[in-house]
Amino acid sequence: MNYLEFEKPLAEIEGKAEELRALARKNEEMDVEKEAVALDRKAETLLRDLYKDLTPWRKCQVARHPDRPHCKDYIEALFTEYTPLAGDRNFADDHSVMGGLARFNDIPVMVIGHEKGNDTKSRIERNFGMARPEGYRKAIRLMDMAHRFGLPVITLVDTPGAYPGKGAEERGQSEAIARTTQKCLELGTPLIAVIIGEGGSGGAVAFATANRIAMLEHSIYSVISPEGCASILWKDAEKMREAAEALRLTAQDLLKLGVIDRIVQEPVGGAQRAPREAIDAVGKAIEAMLKELSGKKPDALIKDRRQKFLDMGSKGLAA
Repeated sequence: MNYLEFEKPLAEIEGKAEELRALARKNEEMDVEKEAVALDRKAETLLRDLYKDLTPWRKCQVARHPDRPHCKDYIEALFTEYTPLAGDRNFADDHSVMGGLARFNDIPVMVIGHEKGNDTKSRIERNFGMARPEGYRKAIRLMDMAHRFGLPVITLVDTPGAYPGKGAEERGQSEAIARTTQKCLELGTPLIAVIIGEGGSGGAVAFATANRIAMLEHSIYSVISPEGCASILWKDAEKMREAAEALRLTAQDLLKLGVIDRIVQEPVGGAQRAPREAIDAVGKAIEAMLKELSGKKPDALIKDRRQKFLDMGSKGLAA
C-alpha cells in the first residue's frame, strides 16, 4: 500500500498490525491476533475519520494516487469483446489514449480513455496519461466511427492535461483538442464521460463534452492544476492548497455548479483501497446514464448536449 502524506498515522497503525502478524507467522506459539484485531479496528476508525471530510488539496492527492484503478482496469473489468483501435491515420499511435469497440452489458459501444500506466515502464510508454495531438485525432476517428454505426461512446477521463511539449505544439495540440471538443458536440449518439481520477484542463474537456458526466467521489476536474494556478496567481507553487480551494475542483462543488450530473461513491479510503468495488460502482453509473439516454434521436442528443453546456454554472450562480 502506498500511503499519502496525510495517511501517515494510518500507515503506522496498519504497519504495527502487520508486524504483529508477521511475528506470529514466525513463532506459532505467539498469540497476537487479539492485539492485531484491536489495531485493525483503530485503523478502520482513523480511515473513516480521515476521509470523512477531505480538503480539496487532499482530494487532489487521492485523485492522483498511483494505486487507483486506471482506464485499462475499467475496460478489462466492465467491457467484453474489447477490440483496440490504434493510430490517427496521419502521424502515429498515441499510447496515452486507449480506445476501441467493445460491449457493455452486451450493448455495442465505443470506449475511449486516458491511460496513465501503473509502473515506471508503462507510465513512460503512456506518457503519464498526457495525450499528444495524435491521441486526440485518434479519438476523433473513433467517435466518427461510432457516429456512423450508431454506437454510444463512453469516455474514461484521467489526465493531468494534454502534453505541453514542443513536438505536440508543432503538430497542432490546441487545434486537435478543439476539434475533439467540437466532435463531441456534433456526435449523434449518446456520449457518457466518467472522470475516474484527474480531469485536467482542455485535455480532459475534449473527452468530457458529454450528455452525461459522472465523477468518482475523490476525483478532480479543473481548468488548471492547483500547482499551475498557484504559480500564475501567486508566483509560488507551494500555495497549491489555497489554489485547490479557489478552483472548486471537487466532485461535490462541480455537482452544485451543474458541471457534472452525478457523483459515484468510492469505498472508504478511496478507490485505491478496493479497486473492484469502485469499478463496479462506475459500471452501475454508466448503466444508469445509458438508460437515461436510450431511445433519444440524434437531434435530441445533440440539443441536450449543447443545452447542458450553455446552462453550465448557472445553478451555482443562482444559489
